[in-house]
Amino acid sequence: MAEIQSFEELGAAVGVAKAEAVAAPVHERKVDEYGRAYATGKRKDAVARVWLTRGTGKITVDGKDFSAYFARPVLQMLILQPILAADRDGQFDIIATCEGGGLSGQAGALRHGISKALTYFEPELRGVLKPYGFLTRDSRTVERKKYGKRKARRSFQFSKR
Repeated sequence: MAEIQSFEELGAAVGVAKAEAVAAPVHERKVDEYGRAYATGKRKDAVARVWLTRGTGKITVDGKDFSAYFARPVLQMLILQPILAADRDGQFDIIATCEGGGLSGQAGALRHGISKALTYFEPELRGVLKPYGFLTRDSRTVERKKYGKRKARRSFQFSKR
């Protein structure tokens, strides 16, 4: 058998077409004419629309300060996670609208939207935010009710008589 010198010869010998190298996607800056980065964040049934601009660190949700809108400290911490992970505390003003779901879902959607908007504003932050899972949409939603069942999976109570 002939000695194979390169990968091209190996591919030809095996009968496999030469595979082209797949380049990593290039993420570029996405900012509108006003210097804002826009992103939509989602979790469960909640949707958050987020606009991110350079500023003093003020976060407004539906016209209210985010600490008034999300009264629980756990939700406030959840929202600030991507900003603190990217070490951009106090550098961006965030204006957001939230709808659907409950407060916890809206906070998760807002975190997702802020993370996406940060990567649109500064694409190099993607490598910082992705390992924490901030750019991944939590797609778990409530399962629909099925006919013949009391809830999605719960059956009616069995009665022998």
